[in-house]
Amino acid sequence: MTDPVSRTILLLDIEKFSDRDDVEQAYLRRMLYDVTDRALERAGIDETLRLRADRGDAVMELIDANASVTALLRALLTEVPAQLRSVNRMASKSAQIRLRGVVAAGYVAVDEHDGWVGSDLNHACRLLDAALLRAALRERRDDFALCVSDAVHAGIVRHDHPGIPADAFHAVTVDSKNGPLKAWLHGPVPARSDDHSGTGGGGAPVPGASGDGPAPGQAPPAVFHFTGGSPSFGGSLVAGDQHGVSGGQVTGNVHLGGTGGDAA
Repeated sequence: MTDPVSRTILLLDIEKFSDRDDVEQAYLRRMLYDVTDRALERAGIDETLRLRADRGDAVMELIDANASVTALLRALLTEVPAQLRSVNRMASKSAQIRLRGVVAAGYVAVDEHDGWVGSDLNHACRLLDAALLRAALRERRDDFALCVSDAVHAGIVRHDHPGIPADAFHAVTVDSKNGPLKAWLHGPVPARSDDHSGTGGGGAPVPGASGDGPAPGQAPPAVFHFTGGSPSFGGSLVAGDQHGVSGGQVTGNVHLGGTGGDAA
């Protein structure tokens, strides 16, 4: 295995690739390679500065650390959306191509089987596969959703270079088998996903949990007030170790009555 060296990591993945037949998949792969090559050429990154790995529905690029990450991000934010619009306006519905992308940085080694090894690469792959990034692409009219690692944001994005507006990136935290990963999503954070965003969201909201009332079509949560005495109901009063309630309030899904019939 080679010694780990610093690389810029670019990952691009086709949405809903497995839903297409063989002919459509072959076409989408050609489009993916074409879009990737054009973006890298636009960034001034030629083939001598990168290594490519094919992942079927995705492409992975290890880019020389001396190549401009600023130029790469600028190309991804301008060239890729423009190319996708051009391709999709002439394509049938089944041949539409939409992409998720990740730009990260870190140390990667190459083993004796030409495999790539490195925790930074693993983290980039986790970001690419994150439910939050998938949801972001689903919710947009654009055909591209981009996420950058915290290191790329700190080194490049936050400095607000021309063509890379810092305020267009939003802090998010995604769940992964390696634990929570902080990253930065370009564009709006999705309203619903299985991951946690930096805006405080944490998956699909529970109706009524925020105090804003029940969801449409649902009955309001039950609320009982006891001001004293010893209230008695058929069956158990409250499940668990709670044997009596006095002067308190019980909210949520409360089931009253025994097994002899439906509770009122």
